[in-house]
Amino acid sequence: MGESRRVLIAADKFKGSLTAVQVAERVTAGLRRVVPDLAVEALPVADGGDGTVAAAVAAGFERREVRVAGPLGEPVTAAFALRDGTAVVEMAEASGLHRLPAGVLAPLTASTYGSGELLRAALDAGARTIVFGVGGSATTDGGAGMLAALGARFLGQDGEPVPPGGGGLAAVARADLSGLDPRLSSVSLVLASDVDNPLTGPKGAPAVYGPQKGASPDDVRALDTALGHYVTVLEASVGARAVEYAAAPGAGAAGGIGYGALLLGARFRPGIEIMLDVLGFAPALARASLVITGEGSLDEQTLHGKAPAGVAAAARAAGKEVVAVCGRLALAEPALRSAGIGRAYPLTSVEPDVSRCVAEAGPILERVASRIAEDLLV
Repeated sequence: MGESRRVLIAADKFKGSLTAVQVAERVTAGLRRVVPDLAVEALPVADGGDGTVAAAVAAGFERREVRVAGPLGEPVTAAFALRDGTAVVEMAEASGLHRLPAGVLAPLTASTYGSGELLRAALDAGARTIVFGVGGSATTDGGAGMLAALGARFLGQDGEPVPPGGGGLAAVARADLSGLDPRLSSVSLVLASDVDNPLTGPKGAPAVYGPQKGASPDDVRALDTALGHYVTVLEASVGARAVEYAAAPGAGAAGGIGYGALLLGARFRPGIEIMLDVLGFAPALARASLVITGEGSLDEQTLHGKAPAGVAAAARAAGKEVVAVCGRLALAEPALRSAGIGRAYPLTSVEPDVSRCVAEAGPILERVASRIAEDLLV
């Protein structure tokens, strides 16, 4: 039976343990231990958050590196991916939490300026379509830093630029978007995100995601007020759309960089949906008879736009069998089935010790994959 079957591995990373590429390698090795001549195709996936550029590079995009400002202004080397006029830009590469110095959180001052520099580098490279994956950010600046890097100006009463970060927006007296890079008007910009929060309010960026970035309750209130003020100032400059976009789904993504992207004319699409398009998932799916997806933790969040849910939905629509691998399984069978996943294979199914699952995720995942082959391929 192994000869006629073709397996597509389309899994996300196991956060903190394995990259999406490593997950695919380990699953392939485990399957082939049982069915040596098995046809396997690997298409590592990501939902727009961290790992998105790596997934594009694994799918054949060219990796481009550029020096940009990190969240606190220090230079970092960030990458984007490019193929046939399409660039995949990941804001976390420039402005992610992992770019902060160890132990430092800067909820009020971290800036998305480097993300704007990354977008500019993609324009310089000739991109006509930019898929802008947002998530994992250190920032809550409403995209003001990004816009500034692309030519916007946010000035205080004294006519000088306000300080970087969401906290500095409280001092904005005037917004001038007339200097934005003219090339932006001729590219197709897609905002790829798995969150649909608005910019401010109880479901907004500061309230929901601020605490993960080190914001105290007072910081959250200050950021929410500052972002609300920023919108009011922008309304005076660009009109009613400034207010409409603030309430739009995705505006609150990655500390409000979604809002900045919408101001640039971006279209919002669920991250996994656009990434599957860009990575060439449909033709790979057509060639497969079994799809293996997964991520580190299969839980309630998975069902809300995470990569495995997107893969499973597309595979189910094409009538393909889907199973998932994961480090930790926190979904009951009915929830898995309704997501289109026939069975889930957590690492704990072969190694009950959770700390060993984390420390030795690779070898244990190979054993899990061998079990999948025994159950489904022989």
